[in-house]
Amino acid sequence: MKISVVGCGYLGAVHAAAMAELGHDVIGIDVDQAKIDALAAGKAPFFEPGLPEILTSASASGRLAFSIDTSAAKDATVHFIAVGTPQKPGSHSADMTYVDAAVDALLPFLKPGDLVVGKSTVPVGTAARLAEKVRTAEPKADLAWNPEFLREGFAVKDTISPDRLVYGVSPDPEAGAAAKAVLDEVYAKALSEDTPLVVTDYATAELVKISANAFLATKISFINAIAEIADVTGANVTELADAIGYDARIGRRFLNAGIGFGGGCLPKDIRAFGARAEELGRGESLAFLKEVDAINLRRRQYVVDLVVDMLGGQAFEKKVAVLGLAFKPDSDDIRDSPALDIAVQLNGLGAVVSATDPHAISNARAKHPQLHYVEDAREAVKDAEIVLLLTEWNEYRELVPADLEGLVAGKKIVDGRNVLTSATWADAGWEYRAMGRP
Repeated sequence: MKISVVGCGYLGAVHAAAMAELGHDVIGIDVDQAKIDALAAGKAPFFEPGLPEILTSASASGRLAFSIDTSAAKDATVHFIAVGTPQKPGSHSADMTYVDAAVDALLPFLKPGDLVVGKSTVPVGTAARLAEKVRTAEPKADLAWNPEFLREGFAVKDTISPDRLVYGVSPDPEAGAAAKAVLDEVYAKALSEDTPLVVTDYATAELVKISANAFLATKISFINAIAEIADVTGANVTELADAIGYDARIGRRFLNAGIGFGGGCLPKDIRAFGARAEELGRGESLAFLKEVDAINLRRRQYVVDLVVDMLGGQAFEKKVAVLGLAFKPDSDDIRDSPALDIAVQLNGLGAVVSATDPHAISNARAKHPQLHYVEDAREAVKDAEIVLLLTEWNEYRELVPADLEGLVAGKKIVDGRNVLTSATWADAGWEYRAMGRP
């Protein structure tokens, strides 16, 4: 099929490359010339495992191209909207400026039979509003909503072989059936592999994505709240999570206590969801998400306070090594990163912070140039009085005390992700502290 993807940020770049890898002819469109030039040269503008490879192969095949001109979409019949919906400044609501602009830019180029497909995470009610715009501009074109469920670090796999597909289609039976037929052709490979498919209405499709994020955020904050209780009782939150995780109704995934979630989705999505509920007159239904958010942010302050306590009550001029800046491993994304926030807070207290990350240093430096950045863990921990493991990259998970012998000034470590073996560090004479573990 001939496909356009409007918005070539994280979601759009992966989607465009993956669709071309699946055999479709794809044009990616974005207003950022530097981003378009990088993608056209086969260079991913952010770190995502597997993306450079499919960018290169899809471009070489001739099936993938990029442009800053929306008119390049005129030959496509399926138009994916993959722009961001950031949090509005001074508000918890989602900023729909980019979604509206992307659809408005497409309208002059729509043809009979075209299908506009939203992938962005939007407030419920957006699809119905945009569908009217599309049908007014071209009565024989239509709109569908096809939410994404990508995990950073696994986005290529999640696009090519998704764990489920959701189509939100028109309430008109004929139009809905036509939209489903088009999307079935787009996702023919996934459907041939028996990927579960849910065909539903616009509102449900919009709510699926944001409800999934709200549930995951709640699960993470739940176990972090339990970690707070474990800290004052001597319980082990990891063993507790193992025990309750055997209950099939609960499950073990996303029950890892730590310094909380971050990134460009969960924090802003739960806030936007609550804001939309308020607009709908049902704010009380999602009032609990405010506490989910509060617990999450509290974890960052907990680590800062813990570090100050371990340093004897003050951090001023104390050398602190920070391992990890991205909000999660296998990503260079520092948006709302708990790890980076903790580093910045300690720097603000006068600590001499030496920070490192396998891929996120350049992004972190651009946002917080006041920190001292180094290229690897050994350099970061040199003369450090305390070491903080804040992003669970494999190379940090595999650290053992012998790796740091002769480098550090003090044997103190905070395992912010509960990934190290406590006994190993304690037996080597280290003061080891974790999140909800003795």
